[in-house]
Amino acid sequence: MKAVGYVRVSTEEQAKEGVSLENQENKIHAYCKLHEIDLVSIVSDEGLSAKTIEARPGARGIIKMAESGEVEAVVVYKLDRLFRNAAEALDVAAQFKAAGVAFHSVTEKIDTESAMGRFFFTIMAACAEMERNLISERTRDALRFKKDNGEVYNHAPYGYRIEDGKLIEDVLEQRRIAMMREMRGEGKTFQQIAGRFNDENIPAKKGGPWYPQTVKNVLED
Repeated sequence: MKAVGYVRVSTEEQAKEGVSLENQENKIHAYCKLHEIDLVSIVSDEGLSAKTIEARPGARGIIKMAESGEVEAVVVYKLDRLFRNAAEALDVAAQFKAAGVAFHSVTEKIDTESAMGRFFFTIMAACAEMERNLISERTRDALRFKKDNGEVYNHAPYGYRIEDGKLIEDVLEQRRIAMMREMRGEGKTFQQIAGRFNDENIPAKKGGPWYPQTVKNVLED
């Protein structure tokens, strides 16, 4: 059975023990060797925490490999490396099944070749989404508290700068946020807002380009 592995880390996760690309790759290699699976390649998305597969080129690539018949299985270290929500997980799993491709998760010990494996996959996908949502809620509440109290946390969010250890509003960036809100009020999508900012050479916080998710994060911060 030919298989492709998939690994991913976001910038924030690279320093966390057990999530590094190297660790994920080692686990996938060991799993495939144990189960006599022919691992032909490992595809990675490094530094991407995008919430959808569409925003991750590596993830899109392995789905194309599965649908084209290049591989018979997809192996990941953990469900949340590939999927960010249960609906997406079930949708892609259905695509794999239609293409005759099995899905394996090393950590959750999932193998969708069996009926029990598919059932367990459904349950674990929902649990993984719930865990991410709970963590996100706790983090968002903690950061909002710090922001409301003018406390610095990690880095200054868009619309603010740090002065003497305190968050101070950045007038220019606040104007741009107001522009984003106005465009949203006119019915513009996050993609259209990002496109306009990029066309006008307005840099994001760290000087890079704007993406739909970046705009969404700024408006929901």
